[in-house]
Amino acid sequence: MNKVILVGRLTRDPEVRYSQGESSTAIAKFSLAVDRRYKRDGEPDADFFNCTAFGKQAEFAERYLKQGTKMVVVGRIQNDNYTNRDGQKVYSVQIMVEELEFAESKNASPANGSRAQEARDADGFMNVPDGLQEELPFV
Repeated sequence: MNKVILVGRLTRDPEVRYSQGESSTAIAKFSLAVDRRYKRDGEPDADFFNCTAFGKQAEFAERYLKQGTKMVVVGRIQNDNYTNRDGQKVYSVQIMVEELEFAESKNASPANGSRAQEARDADGFMNVPDGLQEELPFV
């Protein structure tokens, strides 16, 4: 069985292309940074995985994913080994995406977190700007 489940953040916005032909298919490529559970001195804190999604998953990625979004990616590992022009063997691994899910709410993401937090009081309710209460029909 070849199955992988990763939870991490997109390192960049997805790159989406459409295949040529009568029935074009969306192809999305993105990179996912996954924090390491155990960290040793001098070693990286995260691993980076190149992911590829096709069809509906790629269209979803194009529409909703952006750099910094925390995602759950379910898929399979595929080796993309080849020999380059210099005759050297190049080894790479790619995650072929089967499922995509958000791992946190939109307001919890780093890009939106500061704005959402600024608009709330200590009790968790939204702040109503001065003068706006007169315009609200239910106050």
